Amino acid sequence: MAMAYGEWLREQRKKAALTQQDLAGVAVMTRSHIAHIEAGRRWPSEDDAKRLDRALNTGDVLASFLPDKDGRPVGSHFEAAKELEQQASVIREFALSYVPGFLQTEAYAHAVLRAAAYPPLSREERDKAVVTRTERSHLLDDPVAPVVWALLDEAVIRRPIGGPDVMAAQLVHLADLVDSDRIRVHVMPFGVGVHPLLQSMVTLMWFEDQPPIAYVEGLHTGVVHDSPAMVERFQGAYDLALGDALPSRESLALLRSTAKDYGHEEH
Repeated sequence: MAMAYGEWLREQRKKAALTQQDLAGVAVMTRSHIAHIEAGRRWPSEDDAKRLDRALNTGDVLASFLPDKDGRPVGSHFEAAKELEQQASVIREFALSYVPGFLQTEAYAHAVLRAAAYPPLSREERDKAVVTRTERSHLLDDPVAPVVWALLDEAVIRRPIGGPDVMAAQLVHLADLVDSDRIRVHVMPFGVGVHPLLQSMVTLMWFEDQPPIAYVEGLHTGVVHDSPAMVERFQGAYDLALGDALPSRESLALLRSTAKDYGHEEH
């Protein structure tokens, strides 16, 4: 549905002999936002759709045929969000069960994909998936951008994915990223009990030239939300949960001590 909507927009733009940049200027939008809509990765807001209709002289077609604004399924499980992740200026993650993908070590990623994939992946498929996952970590190559915050439920650091040795290395990797000021980590302790993000993982992304989005993931599903009202709700829930988490310094100490515990367990 998203792709069909975007393809129709592209067709109308080309009929009007406009580049994406031309249309962006007339519709008072950014070129990248129009590119995402045409590629089926995002929906326009209702106001954006009305401006596009006026710019392309398409009546009210784009505004009238907007799909459900509460969100859309992501094809191939995370593909749209993965592309947006590479363009984000700020990323805030909440991880409920395991370390977010672009923060995973190779060994940890192998362990996750070996156990979590159903139907099971072949070794070749798993190796390819691990390469894709570790390539995402290159967004951390820049020393300052994007700004990354990771809010981790305590279950993330307590569940021994891959065994003690793999977990120790994974937690040391996170702690080293914190020590280098590349990311900020907060741990949500078990003692908090129920909190606003307990039901699923959430990724919030902000961009330099387009509206923010929220990505919510469940079993074999992912939904990108770009409705301003929905994104605001997720941001509010994240802020409330963050207020209950351990401070950054205490979270770092917990990562280090837990990694040491796993190391002792291994040896």
